[in-house]
Amino acid sequence: MKINYILILLFLGIVGVHGQTPDASKTDSIKSTYLLKKNIVPITLIGVGVLVNNSDFERRLQTDLRNKVGNDYKFRIDDYLLYVPVAEIYIADILGVKAKNHWFDQTKYLFISNLVSYTITGNLKTIIKKTRPDGLPYSFPSGHTTIAFTNATVLYNEFKDTSPVLAYSGFAFATTTGAFRMINNKHWLSDVLAGAGIGILVTELVYHFEPFKKFNPFKNSKNVSFYPQINEENYGFYVAYKF
Repeated sequence: MKINYILILLFLGIVGVHGQTPDASKTDSIKSTYLLKKNIVPITLIGVGVLVNNSDFERRLQTDLRNKVGNDYKFRIDDYLLYVPVAEIYIADILGVKAKNHWFDQTKYLFISNLVSYTITGNLKTIIKKTRPDGLPYSFPSGHTTIAFTNATVLYNEFKDTSPVLAYSGFAFATTTGAFRMINNKHWLSDVLAGAGIGILVTELVYHFEPFKKFNPFKNSKNVSFYPQINEENYGFYVAYKF
């Protein structure tokens, strides 16, 4: 089984590096090199996750971590931090911070990236069937960490050229999410590393290929207002059209 999912993860990495149709032109060669460089970090995260999976190091790390915080420790901030980068995106839009794309395109890429990355993670969970540190099933990879890094990478791509501090802040929240998945005894180190890698890799590919790039019914409309809506019971988006 271990060999099977190593092959699956390596396949994900290959898709990330060689996602384009082979072409002899210089332009395509430059694009492929650029795509490879962008994907080195997520592929490395996935690879290291595979290497430490089910290792003595991973088990000792988790035991030491729980001993330090206490075996009854629970602080479920990880259930909320993964959505902070999304809130940052729309708050920045409202405040007028210049972004790479229109808010509809941001939403589109958020949806596509999360759909693809979490589908991959969900399928890997059911295929691998790794047990969590607390004894529950479906540990590898971490879904929370996948979503957190997917959202953080969208934030990064939207604001890296205009507001670097804002762009990189999402990774701080995503990293904290992954850390608390381990602290709360829900995931192992390898689960978190692989989830982070998948989230970044998928999102970078979405931004590289720009699916449905021309589909934006709101781009030329100045009468549409769009706001995030968050309260204690739910969260979502508010769209208003001025006639």
